[in-house]
Amino acid sequence: MNREEIQQEALNATLGLTKCGLGLATGVGKTLVGLLHIERNYSPLLNILVVAPKVSIFASWRHDAHKFDKEKLLENATFTTYLSLNKHDPREYDIVYLDECHSLLDSHRDFLENFNGKIVGLTGTPPKYEQSEKGRMVRDFCPIVYKFITDEAVENKILNDYQIIVHLLPLDAKKNFFVKTKANGFMSSEALNYQYWSKRVSNGGGSAHITRVMRMKAMMEYPSKVKYAKILFDSVKTKCIVFANTQEQSELLCQHSYHSKNSQSESNLTAFRDGKIQKLSCVMQLNEGVNIPDLKQGIILHAYGNERKAAQRIGRLLRLNPDEKAIVHVLCYKETIDEKWVTDALEGFDQSKVEWKNYNIKLD
Repeated sequence: MNREEIQQEALNATLGLTKCGLGLATGVGKTLVGLLHIERNYSPLLNILVVAPKVSIFASWRHDAHKFDKEKLLENATFTTYLSLNKHDPREYDIVYLDECHSLLDSHRDFLENFNGKIVGLTGTPPKYEQSEKGRMVRDFCPIVYKFITDEAVENKILNDYQIIVHLLPLDAKKNFFVKTKANGFMSSEALNYQYWSKRVSNGGGSAHITRVMRMKAMMEYPSKVKYAKILFDSVKTKCIVFANTQEQSELLCQHSYHSKNSQSESNLTAFRDGKIQKLSCVMQLNEGVNIPDLKQGIILHAYGNERKAAQRIGRLLRLNPDEKAIVHVLCYKETIDEKWVTDALEGFDQSKVEWKNYNIKLD
């Protein structure tokens, strides 16, 4: 099947349905499918609401509308974020398009329950757990009626092939990690700090959820992954991007970075897209809505145990020619909770393309 056939198949799956969702992998064209759905229901009096997690996504709708000569379809369109959805009057719209519908929360239920028109959800990563908050919301308001996942897109030559290498790294036992305290702070090691937080998680000290988040944030700041990523990044000879955890890490990893506090971010991104520079470091802002031509390799410092973030980042590398292969490097602390996070994050990918390797190199 080619891209157009898949788009038509997805569109046909919505026929006769008031509430439905489409799970379309990156590169298949879910925004265009949304526009085709508008076209199928179009009248000059049709009022539509497009909802997305970020304002930047609205540019993709306008870009595709211009590219495919469908700009008139958005003349009566209103764009809003999920954060602002409840500020809208549900009686004012005929169709609601929920872009990245996995972003739905229980707080949106009031608007959706009082909306009497059609609802179309669009996502590249449908919620994995039906009983989770997001899973319940998608099930109730935009149940997935059609799915075309990443590996199907690879098999159909819509996306290029890929290889994922998980780099298993030991926690550093040297006392070179500074732990901040209210008074001042002290030097510890990654291994000792991880033991401290894991013991607190096991003992159920304080709020279990908050304690787990604090452990994750501590691990995201461990310096050994940054040191290893720098060595790996410097060794790559093709176009490569590295996803850092913090702006500080992004600056340490590459001369050219993309984050909210860098005034050169947009010019760096343009140069990277145009091939004038071959390497770029970024934080989370590059996750959605950005495609980079000829991107051959990527490095992910932290997988979060979140298949959605992993899919978004890996998706940046799946726009090569169909006969090419991208290499994705995921860094993981072995014998820690990080192994579970990475396993969960990569669960939706073809496991025959995922290779776990032990790396015990000296970083100093």
